[in-house]
Amino acid sequence: MRGLMMDTPLLVSGFIEHAARIHGDTEIVARTLAGELHRTTYSAANLRCKRLARALLALGIGEGDRVASLAWNTHHHFELFYGVPGMGAVLHTLNPRLHDDTLLFIANHADDRWVCVDAATLPLAERLAPQLPGVRGWIYMDEQAVPPRASLPNLLSYEALLAQQEASFDWPGLDERNACTICYTSGTTGPPKGVVYSHRSTVLSALFMSTADMLGGYRTGARETVMPIAPMFHANGWQMPFTAPMNGHKLVLPGRNFEPERLHELIRAEQVTVAAAVPTIWLALLDHVTARGLPLEPLRAALLAGTKAPRALIEGLERFGITVGQSWGMTEAPGVVKATLPPGTAELPPEAQMERKLRQGRIGYGTELRIVDESGAALPHDGVAVGQVQVRGPTVAASYLKLDAPITEGWLATGDVARIFRDGSLEIVDRAKDVIKSGGEWISSIAIENAALSHPSVQQAAVIAVEHRRWQERPLLLAVLKPGTQVSSDELLDHLRPQIAHWWLPDEVLFVDSLPVTATGKVQKSVLRERCRGVRSVAS
Repeated sequence: MRGLMMDTPLLVSGFIEHAARIHGDTEIVARTLAGELHRTTYSAANLRCKRLARALLALGIGEGDRVASLAWNTHHHFELFYGVPGMGAVLHTLNPRLHDDTLLFIANHADDRWVCVDAATLPLAERLAPQLPGVRGWIYMDEQAVPPRASLPNLLSYEALLAQQEASFDWPGLDERNACTICYTSGTTGPPKGVVYSHRSTVLSALFMSTADMLGGYRTGARETVMPIAPMFHANGWQMPFTAPMNGHKLVLPGRNFEPERLHELIRAEQVTVAAAVPTIWLALLDHVTARGLPLEPLRAALLAGTKAPRALIEGLERFGITVGQSWGMTEAPGVVKATLPPGTAELPPEAQMERKLRQGRIGYGTELRIVDESGAALPHDGVAVGQVQVRGPTVAASYLKLDAPITEGWLATGDVARIFRDGSLEIVDRAKDVIKSGGEWISSIAIENAALSHPSVQQAAVIAVEHRRWQERPLLLAVLKPGTQVSSDELLDHLRPQIAHWWLPDEVLFVDSLPVTATGKVQKSVLRERCRGVRSVAS
């Protein structure tokens, strides 16, 4: 016997439509790239999103076409999250921090047809445009109706496009399994891979992330003011562009400026109660307010993800009365781990409480996590066994764009190594791949090594992570020179600069006589990490 309930599709357009109808006067406050504050409401934003949808249709953009964004956390970018997928196209969020060659690969691989840019990314777009033959045009997002003089072909004004359209538009009833947004992985283990979120998976992920025990009990409606400091090109801004309008929270967008003084200014002026960012951002903000004796009220909850948070950060934020929640996740599996502590934690001694706070969250409803040994056999969740993390669920990637994912018997291999406790909490202890996470951003050790090996004096190269006070991890390059050759550290770094993103550049080069290798000739990075244990970046 089948259920007799209505089968209405789960679509992201439902978030903004609901927000406009039920709490339309709730504010969206966004810092523009010029530093000013732009204020609007969910009701007004919904109308602009509808104008955008009509404008895209007028440009000939159809269902399934890819519209890319090279943009920061602004109100324009927020509108793209609804106007693009709401009319049936697919929003592809590009990370402007990546190297030009990586962006070119991603945009061409995704078959992007139009690209939306802002004042900060316009020079980048001009560099990329000649090598993007599939892009039909560019849309400049700014308050002015006339785009600036630029070398971009077919450059249109976002505001002019919207001004030409009416706001009357009925969001189409799409198939909920259609693509909604695309976010590429950082390419740390090879070329970047496209994760294609569906409308259904996005709605479910937003629902999971809105549960009361995700971050210590979201409060109702506009009593909560949330600020996604995490860039919106990172896994949909950790779903806050969707969870905020769904729940009626006031939404604050920090634009491009993530400097601690600007973030503190927004928290205080806009009465932000919940914010989400990688530990690096929180460390900088904590240092800023502590050094100056500034308050952080009314901030009550901090969501941390992207990398493990140090104890000093958790203790520092707690001194301000802020509840800290860590959540493990990945581009392929957003919002699958909740950030609240296991029941009974409050009754434990302080040291035992801290031990639990240092874990990376607990398995949330709707997703299964397990750890396996090298043969693929499942290991117990006893807090002792350590294995490779696998995940499955309705918000987990089943494959990549034009590429298979590492799926075994329905489980996605994550590349992380962890232990899982009986209460469902997770502690990441290592990574299966030799990648580095600096300030919440992945850095490919392989890419840096290959760039170093292209120098005529370098015979062998290995990159490992070393500790850094602010960025948590930074790359350390160890190089073996060819006999009879010489090169300085500065000369080698200058050789790397044009080949990799600037923030991937190692802070230091160590020249060594040899590198430890296995019987098959592979560098033993575990040995190198052990030898360099306790070494901190020279730029710490």
